[in-house]
Amino acid sequence: MKAMILCAGYGKRLQPLTLKSPKPLLKIGNETLLSNTLKFLKSCGIKDVVINLHYLGKQIIDYINEKNFNLNITFIEEKNIILDTGGGILNAIKHFNNEIFLAINPDTIWSSNYVKELKEMEKSFLSNKKIKCSMLVVDKSNSFDKNFKGDFNLKENKINKNNKDNLKYIYTGLQIIKPEIFFNLKEKVFSMNKVWDNLIKNDQLFGIESNINFLHVSTLHTYEGLLKKLDVK
Repeated sequence: MKAMILCAGYGKRLQPLTLKSPKPLLKIGNETLLSNTLKFLKSCGIKDVVINLHYLGKQIIDYINEKNFNLNITFIEEKNIILDTGGGILNAIKHFNNEIFLAINPDTIWSSNYVKELKEMEKSFLSNKKIKCSMLVVDKSNSFDKNFKGDFNLKENKINKNNKDNLKYIYTGLQIIKPEIFFNLKEKVFSMNKVWDNLIKNDQLFGIESNINFLHVSTLHTYEGLLKKLDVK
């Protein structure tokens, strides 16, 4: 399976750190968010990676070229306008040859513990032909950032937004996708939420619950708190 890392965002909630550096290059100890994600993908047996770029994209290209991740990495630059999460993935679809692929956000601190959960996702995905998109979610009580209000609910491995006043689960930033879920979309700039909402309406968005404490770089305050928690600078 190939993978796509979403790296085009501005990281505005982490300013001033992201005024001169793209969010994926922020460091957690000796690793950047991007290097941590690449090493996680490699540990999962993934060899081909697509990275979309926009804000300060050249820094990311230079960083990758300076390192030796021993992966086949393709860059897609969103030059004129940022395409948002859904538009960015749609713009990269041609690189996946109509085969399932993994989309991942580098904002999460991916550890080796997630390898087993990804394998479980993949096994479930391949065993059920009805699945077109499956995401890894986590109970918001297991999130380091307690400001998350919840995105979804999960019942019998299907994602829903029933009881919107009590959404229990948050998206971890990891999903497996069949390219066909984008085929009827004509917009170029749109959020992945648009795709998820369409799938939910048709009872076609699947999910697996993560049992790992969710460490996610969302805001400057959270980032500083994570550095203290992990005892790194």
